[in-house]
Amino acid sequence: MVSVEAFLKKHSLSAGDSVEVESETGRLKGTVLPSSGKFLELKLGSGYNVGIEPEKIKSAKKTGLEKNVGKAAKSEIRQDLSLPLISVVHTGGTLASRVDYKTGGVKAGFDAEDILSLYPELLSTARIDAVFAENIMSEDMSFSHYPKIVQAIRKEIEKGSQGVIVTHGTDTLHYTAAALSFIFEELPVPVLLVGSQRSSDRPSSDAGMNLVCAAKFMIKTDFSGVAICMHSSTSDSACSILPGTKTRKIHTSRRDAFKAINAVPIAEIDANSGEIIFNSKDYAKKNNSKKCVIAEKFEPKVAILKARPNLQPEEIDFYRKAGFKGLVLETTGIGHMPMNTEENAGNKKALKSLIESGCIVCATSQCIYGRVHESIYTNSRALHALGVIFLEDMTTETALVKLAWLLGNYPKKAAELMPKNLRGEIAERRSEEEFSGGQ
Repeated sequence: MVSVEAFLKKHSLSAGDSVEVESETGRLKGTVLPSSGKFLELKLGSGYNVGIEPEKIKSAKKTGLEKNVGKAAKSEIRQDLSLPLISVVHTGGTLASRVDYKTGGVKAGFDAEDILSLYPELLSTARIDAVFAENIMSEDMSFSHYPKIVQAIRKEIEKGSQGVIVTHGTDTLHYTAAALSFIFEELPVPVLLVGSQRSSDRPSSDAGMNLVCAAKFMIKTDFSGVAICMHSSTSDSACSILPGTKTRKIHTSRRDAFKAINAVPIAEIDANSGEIIFNSKDYAKKNNSKKCVIAEKFEPKVAILKARPNLQPEEIDFYRKAGFKGLVLETTGIGHMPMNTEENAGNKKALKSLIESGCIVCATSQCIYGRVHESIYTNSRALHALGVIFLEDMTTETALVKLAWLLGNYPKKAAELMPKNLRGEIAERRSEEEFSGGQ
């Protein structure tokens, strides 16, 4: 593996240089960012960041003079010690980065002064402490990263923080929200995941509003638990507090990309007035006398397989041969997969062998809304008879995380607990109209 440092030295490049690189996926132009991981990170002209493994870069050349890249410019900041303490745990994303338009330099920083220099309105809301847990592209997040994030959160709570904001890239933010929801079996204060669909150095950025709304929600309410705070709409009018186990990213770039699935937002925060309206009072309450109770193991050999036309038995059989412990079968419709015809009979046989090998197989739907059911149609009845566990209206992403978490911490009870509601991941049956508006 070629290190970022060695790559930069070989090509006489430094952070802040304008470069043009050609990799296996094409040609890119951008500004070299300070890289703390295994990827060469570039700020593109669009404002987005991209990470490239050095060994996959075919050529690189400097195209412009070095720009001033460093921490966000700081001013004298005095925090009001009488205000409640909120912690910001940085894992990646763009909440603490921007471009200095006078110099064209990309500036990034992750401590309290950096955060407050970017979002000074936080000074009237809370005292801010910031810690660096990770700096990773969210698409590269894996189960192995969760314990590091959890330990950073726990330390901040033990220091007296009244709430913890976890900054996170948006691609897999909902997976991490589900993971933290299961990991923290007891949580005395709120933990809110906050991301940004538009990087902080763009005029249309949603970063600041998401962060400030999250802080206000933590201070003004008695909510405790894991949730997500992101824009409610494309305008800068309000943020939604979304349930950690029932949220999905449903748009690639809109600022309101995150929506509650088969559920409603926990609350809405008016970005201008600060008014908070809860949609339900059924939530865990703050209790500073509680201690964090954590179960943070994850079984790595858990996967998702999408049912579709032309699904092959060899695909299913791969998971048996590779010794996978769990599989989420993302079925079509209300809980189906191709296995009724002579052509598809091999799928049924392969699935039967997989389950007999000890692999727990669960069913979700690839439809965004609604739920699966094991006894309405012949196909779903046949899947249920094989031992497939139907997961009601649980999202596929949450099902993957829950299955890996149960197999990691409670392997003997995993099959029994998968269809049971542990963290709000399964909603009570309600009228379809309740979830149709605006979704």
